[in-house]
Amino acid sequence: MRPARRARFLVPTLSALVMLMVLIGLGTWQIYRLHWKQGILAQIATAEAAPPIPLGPNPAPYTKVSVTGRFRFDLAVQYASEVRDTPAGPAIGTYQIVPLERPGAPAILVNRGWIPQNRDMALNDPSGEVTVTGYVRPGDTARWFSAADDVAGRQFFTLDPGAIARAVQKPDVLPFVLVALGSAPYNIYPAPADHLPRPPNNHLSYVITWYGLALALVVVFVVWMRKALRQ
Repeated sequence: MRPARRARFLVPTLSALVMLMVLIGLGTWQIYRLHWKQGILAQIATAEAAPPIPLGPNPAPYTKVSVTGRFRFDLAVQYASEVRDTPAGPAIGTYQIVPLERPGAPAILVNRGWIPQNRDMALNDPSGEVTVTGYVRPGDTARWFSAADDVAGRQFFTLDPGAIARAVQKPDVLPFVLVALGSAPYNIYPAPADHLPRPPNNHLSYVITWYGLALALVVVFVVWMRKALRQ
């Protein structure tokens, strides 16, 4: 190949190589991310299958624990807003958060589960002492675009245990929320969470995307080279 002709192909070839290395690098990085995410999901599944432990003074986030106490339903608040399928069709609802008082220990806010706004049945509010199994959910803080809480109406959109405790004049609560776990019947409310939260795992699709683009680049470059060499 003559020097002038080699120079003609130098820039496209180098550009294609750089792009190919970037695409392969992104695909390989997503493979590492895939294995990392699978490890996290396996740990969550193991923790979910394990029996709950008693609530300690400083539990790690998302630890599965059990707590015994009495609910203060007169201090219940509503949190967030979510649409779910119900026997009557899709319905909008909120989560019920109730302080659980414990003898000789600080109270804890319990997210008992989802409740539809329009319902024709009473809530399953147990009286007396109960034991709740759930996972520890760290609190959030309001941000610029967070919906404003309706403190007077006890409707909150930011899961801030301190703000909720102040609204119901219950300052002696722990700085996190216990999200109740269970398998309540389909039409009994509140409907507790049925599993620990799991992060999304889309890394395999990203691997296919990046490696697919790398393959497409090679095919396009080879076709272009064959046509250019015949000219």
